[in-house]
Amino acid sequence: MKRAVLAIDEGTTNSKAILVLESGEIVARGSCPVETKHPQSGWVEQDATQVWTSTVTAIRECLAAGPEVEIVAIGISNQRESIMTWDKATGAPLGPLVTWQCRRTAAACEALRAAGKEEDVIARTGLPIDPLFPATKVGWLLENHCAGKAPSDICIGTVDSWLIWNFSGGTVHACDASNAARTQLYNISEGHWDETLCAIFDVPMDALAEVHDSSHVFARTSGVDGLPDGLPVASAIGDSHGALFGHGAYGLGDGKVTFGTGSSVMTTLPEFIIPPKGVTTTIAWRLDGKPTYAFEGNILVSASILPWTADLLGQADVTTLLDLAQTVDSTLGVMLVPAHVGLGSPHWNAEARGLICGLSFNTGRAHVARAAAESMAFQVADVFEIVEQNTGMGIGRLFVDGGPSRNPFLMGMVADYIDHPVIGGESTEASALGAAYLAGLATGFWPDLETIGSLPEHSAEIAPTLAATERQSARATWRAAVDRATLGTE
Repeated sequence: MKRAVLAIDEGTTNSKAILVLESGEIVARGSCPVETKHPQSGWVEQDATQVWTSTVTAIRECLAAGPEVEIVAIGISNQRESIMTWDKATGAPLGPLVTWQCRRTAAACEALRAAGKEEDVIARTGLPIDPLFPATKVGWLLENHCAGKAPSDICIGTVDSWLIWNFSGGTVHACDASNAARTQLYNISEGHWDETLCAIFDVPMDALAEVHDSSHVFARTSGVDGLPDGLPVASAIGDSHGALFGHGAYGLGDGKVTFGTGSSVMTTLPEFIIPPKGVTTTIAWRLDGKPTYAFEGNILVSASILPWTADLLGQADVTTLLDLAQTVDSTLGVMLVPAHVGLGSPHWNAEARGLICGLSFNTGRAHVARAAAESMAFQVADVFEIVEQNTGMGIGRLFVDGGPSRNPFLMGMVADYIDHPVIGGESTEASALGAAYLAGLATGFWPDLETIGSLPEHSAEIAPTLAATERQSARATWRAAVDRATLGTE
């Protein structure tokens, strides 16, 4: 019987599970949707119990779909910055899982910024004060759902810690360093929960999870439907970080761009660096007690601009839109800034709004279609420029993943406007693969990083072909368009 690692990718919309053989081949998949609720405008939450039951369902579906294997370890990748509280004695959730998208603590964040707390927070965590991050959400949960309970009776946890708790039968409260780093309560340069940060956000440190390496035997399964007891839960990592690891991006300066509704640009660093304006610093993963740091920039509207534009232009779908875009060699100066919900990294302007500019009587639908496609590349270039200038060492290999990464036309634009080659991944499960590799590393299934680095399959490198003068001119026109989108909002 073949041996395999079972990897979980608990995402915002679905819980997924895969089985990975020693060769790196994925031999089975399973998934189950997770419902998202919006009880008020700007509020986004999930039922923590359903997050766990959907994970169990995905596992069951995966095991039923694949060959009979011996499971040697379980790995976890998970949606980041989502947070919850639960009763330590019963394991019952205390309130909802407040997701990363939720803006319910915007006023609390503004008050902390007005009180002058942000500079210290960034220096300790690499993250600005924003409702995206869990620290202020914890305060909301404690006030609204944990009143009257002592800190010793409460568990505060990210999604990985919630899954570990349930896999262990309610005996282990732990998380990994990459997830701890996103809470805004963890000092990422010193590697511990920070008393000053907990005081700023009024969070009891005693209720927080024990932090371990990303590759670590956190617990063993106990009482999980469909799984034998005693299986090692041997990795945990945030999903974006897991994708970077899943690509084999282990060299300093290596990075990846994940294309989805939004985009994440992440590149590894030699040491902790207080982030320049526009990007964040985080822990990519921690191995043998040593963190690998990374710069990250998050773009709010990326591939989601394509179906919107297809509908606007009367195209049947994104494929026909991109076919139309390729019928012209340029946009003739047309720019589309997809600031439909504001601009993310590196601009971080919530009041900016989308626009199409540079129109003339020569403009046709194809030029607008091409402008939509180019907007994805221009936004990545904006982040990439800041990252490249501040790493102190340049950028190494740059991997791309997500649905749009399979389109050579789009990825050619990305390579052109960042002036750096990109490498596509063959698997659509980069986050789960990263979790699998880390779990296999912790249990000796794979002996070392060199072995794991040989497993991921990648497509041919796409090199930039655009002349420097054309690239500079196009990016200058883009920057002028962004200025228009943000006019009067600063």
